[in-house]
Amino acid sequence: MFDIIKTLAQTFGPSGNEKKVADTISGMLRGKVDEIRTDAMGNLICVKKGSGKKIMLAAHMDEIGIIVSYIDEKGFLRFGNIGGLPPLIILGQRVVFENGTVGVIWYEENIDNMKNVTLGKMFIDIGAGSREEAERLVKVGDMAVFVGDTVEQNGKIISKSIDDRIGCAILVETALRQPETDNEVYYVFTTQEEVGLRGAKTAAFGILPDLALAIDVCDTGDIPNCNPMAVKLGGGPAIKIKDRSVIAHPLVKDLLVKAAKNKKIPYQLEIMKDGGTDAGSIHTTAGGIPSGGISIPCRFIHDAAEMVDLNDVNNAVKLLTEFVKSC
Repeated sequence: MFDIIKTLAQTFGPSGNEKKVADTISGMLRGKVDEIRTDAMGNLICVKKGSGKKIMLAAHMDEIGIIVSYIDEKGFLRFGNIGGLPPLIILGQRVVFENGTVGVIWYEENIDNMKNVTLGKMFIDIGAGSREEAERLVKVGDMAVFVGDTVEQNGKIISKSIDDRIGCAILVETALRQPETDNEVYYVFTTQEEVGLRGAKTAAFGILPDLALAIDVCDTGDIPNCNPMAVKLGGGPAIKIKDRSVIAHPLVKDLLVKAAKNKKIPYQLEIMKDGGTDAGSIHTTAGGIPSGGISIPCRFIHDAAEMVDLNDVNNAVKLLTEFVKSC
């Protein structure tokens, strides 16, 4: 499982540029599902055919990043955000472009109060001495993602882009285990979630599933002086009740709880005050689709070093497998 997670986490794939991730997943699942296709939005749809209900399982392939908006005469890059970028967290971080060019994020030296640090007052240094030198490596419109190794330590996974390559890894592992079911299962690896839950909406409209789940990460309440939240690392996968994008359908939520209890899988209940998942766009598609979610408790979301517990990940695979079989 760690090898799958590491491979996916280290694959380049900011929002709108997920093809390398899709190609990697296709290679992992080729011959293990009945059909693999890509739609107009770039969503990767892997189908295990059946005569029962249509079950859509979604995890987004895209990761947060930056996009170059201007190159000045000294070769420094100005940039915009792809997804949510907390300015103080990204200071000093390395980013890497698709062609391998590496840069460092920093801020204008005349700022005397860190509270005034905004993306508009930050730049990326790629070591160029002029605009012409920089443009030989990077162009306006090029995207970059954060640099962060994938490591396992004390049963935890620490990596960049855990959000949401961990969800993709869980779907891949579930598909490889091939749950015995008459249901038709759609393993959907979506695009552009970080910029508005876009790909999942298109995929859901094309599939018209009977039930849907989004597999993503959620915040935790187990670090010093954090906002209280009844979710912690190692407590089991979190069954979604509500986030800013969706209130989980009671049928879906109850099926997940029942599946967890039947197989004695540890679980938690998630109410996330900020953020959303693909379930937010799926549940309002085509007249409405009963939707919910399984979330992996994650510390330091949208940082270059996110952290999850491997036991939670493995138990999420078990829960997802049982859910598919019990629907």
